[in-house]
Amino acid sequence: MPGGIRMRDGRRLAFEEWGDPQGTPVVLLHGTPGCRTGVVPQDLIEARPEVRFIAYDRPGYGDSDRGPGRRVAQAARDVAALADALELGPFAVLGRAGGAPHALACAALLPTRVRRAAALASLAPPSSEGLNWFEGMAESSVEEFTGALTDPVDFAERLASRAAGIRTDPAQLLASVRDGLTDSDRRIVSTPAVSDMLLRNYREALHTSAYGWLDDNLALLSHWGFDPARITRPVLLWHGAEDTFSPVGHFEWLARAIPRARPVLDPKGGHFSALEALPDVLDWLCATPRTDG
Repeated sequence: MPGGIRMRDGRRLAFEEWGDPQGTPVVLLHGTPGCRTGVVPQDLIEARPEVRFIAYDRPGYGDSDRGPGRRVAQAARDVAALADALELGPFAVLGRAGGAPHALACAALLPTRVRRAAALASLAPPSSEGLNWFEGMAESSVEEFTGALTDPVDFAERLASRAAGIRTDPAQLLASVRDGLTDSDRRIVSTPAVSDMLLRNYREALHTSAYGWLDDNLALLSHWGFDPARITRPVLLWHGAEDTFSPVGHFEWLARAIPRARPVLDPKGGHFSALEALPDVLDWLCATPRTDG
């Protein structure tokens, strides 16, 4: 069972830790839908005993209470409260897919606490000037986001039905987005370590309700509550050029917008190729160069 802290508004925030309690702290921000177990595969965690991995369930997912109406920016408040409870000094943040904008929120709003941030396969804000937000996006994702925008009540009902099926058979989620999976994605998600992590992640994320999934979508489609252009911390942006869930245009927009961005584009990578990039990303996050740039 995960640990938990009580937030000022009364919510319970569930979290879990792995690795060395005295190691370099890296806070993990999971995807959409997802939970604390779905960011870094267990074999990679075991291969990095010098890292203190800390992950939490965003409100409404897993064992965390819901926070209706939340914005992406709320992640910074939740991470700050978690860091306070664990008495962390400076720490890094790593977010993948739906967790990546939340990692950027931490970098933007906690500049004295976050030393470095990594955003893998991130979406850009919905009001990004000069970006056609849906261009290059898989039809399944376009339908999901469009439904959330045009009829949120019906969308919530459909998500609840999908979540019930995923609790019984989490492989349904990957089957429902197969139109967006590249050949590299299919290879990666079929490996035992990744497959086990993803299926456990989806089941655990939705085991109480679909509220986290609903609120994530609404938050990603609304004003994020911060401006990526105001991020002052070093940010590693990783992206696969063939990603159809977070199209490459989003990466290009963020790379232009974030002043200290370090863009890394895998020309043959898909959405789940971010998992194969994690060793190099962790090396960068945990490095201690003379100047933290």
